[in-house]
Amino acid sequence: MELFTSLVQQLFFLAALAAAAIAVTSRVQRIAGNIRLGKPLDRTDRPSERLKTMLLIAFGQKKMFDKPLVGLMHFIIYAAFIIVNIEVLEIVLDGLLGTHRLFAPYLGSAYRLLLNFFELLALGVVITCVIFLIRRNARLVPRFWSREMTAWPRLDANIILTAEIALMFCLFTMNAADSILQTREDSTYVMAHYPEVGTFLVSSLLTPLYKGLDTGSLILLERGAWWLHILGIMSFAVYVTYSKHLHIALAFPNTYFSNLEPKGKIENMAVVTAEVKSMLGINDGQEAATLQEISRFGAKDVEDLTWKNLMDAYSCTECGRCTASCPANITGKLLSPRKIMMDTRDRLEEKGKLIAKFGEGYDDGKSLYGDYITKEEVMACTTCNACVDACPININPLDIIVQVRQYIAMEESATPASWNSMFANIENNAAPWAFSASDRFNWASEI
Repeated sequence: MELFTSLVQQLFFLAALAAAAIAVTSRVQRIAGNIRLGKPLDRTDRPSERLKTMLLIAFGQKKMFDKPLVGLMHFIIYAAFIIVNIEVLEIVLDGLLGTHRLFAPYLGSAYRLLLNFFELLALGVVITCVIFLIRRNARLVPRFWSREMTAWPRLDANIILTAEIALMFCLFTMNAADSILQTREDSTYVMAHYPEVGTFLVSSLLTPLYKGLDTGSLILLERGAWWLHILGIMSFAVYVTYSKHLHIALAFPNTYFSNLEPKGKIENMAVVTAEVKSMLGINDGQEAATLQEISRFGAKDVEDLTWKNLMDAYSCTECGRCTASCPANITGKLLSPRKIMMDTRDRLEEKGKLIAKFGEGYDDGKSLYGDYITKEEVMACTTCNACVDACPININPLDIIVQVRQYIAMEESATPASWNSMFANIENNAAPWAFSASDRFNWASEI
């Protein structure tokens, strides 16, 4: 009977693990396919510099420590996520093999030391998540309550923080019940399945709550906490792919493929360069192909953006540091760089679903510019790069804003009259002002 029960649990665990793996794989494939809707962009140059950027920004959390206290709290969660996964590996193997504390016999006294360290990290996660919940919901940080932070973005953050607290308490409960069961000698099952590894620093605080339970109830408590913990982790892995917390995974490739050029540098439009070369009779073999590929100038919808812009959108943490540092937003204008990224991701998700259902080329009559992002928003941008500099994982909202403005200027000819005068002056006088080049230094004669 005991063997049958163990086999059933193993089969159930395997089925749950397979279901979670299939769900995550399917979602990852969808996200990768959506990102590939973007235009090609070569980011394979300077690999050593890219690796260094990824290690400093994504792995080392360099930008998070611009605010040391918040950076430390974020690092605690991040470190716990990476390190505690060692225990998750043991739990997964236990579930598949029908064992309990598989690593304990091999690690000896080091096992208890490791578990104590894991529990201290887990306690740090609980404390940090509670602080973050208070910061978010007590309106202590204004950027968490901007107009784009509607009910769902706020709920999403609260779900993740609450889930992390619940998962850590499941871990503590599991270990506390386990440590009591190790001392029970009234059951051959307990003596065979619960090796003596001792108590642990944090979970030992919960043992007084459970000591009065009989052995059968303790086994149910320990097994229940064990199942809730691992099933919660599996559910968390699936949920993250639909959440802003996808940055947990995408921060690494996103920072690796960062734009390494100086932030103030705006690249020439390849199609415009090709057209000018063609008009001047300069032919290096790429102009014809470039001109044939063009469907429109600038970006109206997500497929007009580059794949890196789309990866940026999926990587956005919605922290709002970009918006908090944006001078246009600070002065009351509608522009919010965070909203630009959220709108791009929402439209990309919508477009990806339509393509999956109806095939490529399907037109739903909507677009990123017009239905999600307004002209008033993008025209308020000063291109100061404050948002780019503030982002903790090197997302570039400005690149999307500039491409949308290129569409407005070159496809719709809908730029403000003052801009049109500036454009004419640059074309005629090689400067933004209505003075010829020969008169440009007349002011100096009066000195």
